[in-house]
Amino acid sequence: MRIDILSLFPDYFQGPFDVSIVKRAQQNGLIQIRQVDIRDFAANKNRRVDDRPFGGGPGMVLCPQPAVSAIRSVKDERSHVIYLSPQGAKLDAAKCKQLAQKEHLVLLCGHYEGIDERILANDVHEEISIGDYVLTNGCVAAIVLVDAVIRFIPGVIGHPEAVEQDSFQQGIFDAPHFTRPEVFEGMEVPHVLRQGHHAEIEKWRRAEAMKKTARVRPELVKGVTP
Repeated sequence: MRIDILSLFPDYFQGPFDVSIVKRAQQNGLIQIRQVDIRDFAANKNRRVDDRPFGGGPGMVLCPQPAVSAIRSVKDERSHVIYLSPQGAKLDAAKCKQLAQKEHLVLLCGHYEGIDERILANDVHEEISIGDYVLTNGCVAAIVLVDAVIRFIPGVIGHPEAVEQDSFQQGIFDAPHFTRPEVFEGMEVPHVLRQGHHAEIEKWRRAEAMKKTARVRPELVKGVTP
């Protein structure tokens, strides 16, 4: 998969994509991440990309020309263009799995008070939000989306079956996890996990996952088989 990230701060991504699983996925040729500076496409000598909004109001707005030019510089018939925005559909595991099937993702990071609506009209396929809050810019959202999506690309995770056992893949949270030592600060690993009875272990894990989901996110357990 190829991923082009369009933003005003390409240096923002130094670090998150240079370590751990994301770094290894790039080294193994599973993904290619490129940074595109929207300012490079500004048609003025000062590289200005924002202006005051029509109708008044606080803040500035990202101008259409540099953003559209940046998108079209990387976009082709295989591209899926996403604008990262608090007004988009909320990112979830199902959407991440769907996006992992794409050959080319173009991520347009939000900046300022917003972007000119005409950018969305012809050059963006969908808006995605990582949550019901507003960030100082869309770069953080782009990092979150990339990290969540690439886990579904074959070969990125060492144990592919682990992805399907994560939280939300079965509609609820993941089960609690334990490792050695068996006793830590007076707290023991649950007896069922130490007996090796796989059917009982799965039953316990399902029950514990349902219990925590019902406590923390009760709306998720509606319609889910216990």
